[in-house]
Amino acid sequence: MTFYDPETEQKARRTLKFINRAMIPLWRLGLGGWLNFWPKVGGRIMVIVHTGRKSGKRRYNNVNYSIINGDIYCTAGFGSITDWYRNILNNPNVEVWLPDGWWNGIAEDVSYDQNRLNILRQVLIDSGFAARAMGIEAATIPAEVLERVTQDYRLVRIRRTAARTGAGGPGNLAWVWPLSTFILLGLLIFRPRHGKKG
Repeated sequence: MTFYDPETEQKARRTLKFINRAMIPLWRLGLGGWLNFWPKVGGRIMVIVHTGRKSGKRRYNNVNYSIINGDIYCTAGFGSITDWYRNILNNPNVEVWLPDGWWNGIAEDVSYDQNRLNILRQVLIDSGFAARAMGIEAATIPAEVLERVTQDYRLVRIRRTAARTGAGGPGNLAWVWPLSTFILLGLLIFRPRHGKKG
């Protein structure tokens, strides 16, 4: 039985980078809940908002996650070179956009936690197709193989500190939907009508 395929992992990394770029606009359009409608297949997806360590600007990344004992766990599957991971090491104050809310939080690297492997396995299981796309059968892979193939992965815990509301969060572009509907209805109602020529 195959638990891990390195060739599949390399192909998946390229594909997942492309998919990730499309996710943030969907969250902004208010579709975060829809992206999480079938977590066993599509995975549990959230957005982490962090501060660029060089630019000081807000940065957005979607990541898979698990909630364990009230804390949010996610992994930087590209290891310590992952930009968002490096940013949170520099400034651990983050925001998280979850399907059921928007939160401030404090992020910390827990890659050396004694429970790391069990938590990481759960995050990978909760990633749905993403772990399988990386060539990892998270639910059945033996612990020693999981340890080896994820040795570069960074495990991050986020502790929520306060609920957020207001402008600039998930769904901040949801106004596009009623506007688009209004414009489309207008085009349908006022479209030129061509009579039949006799």
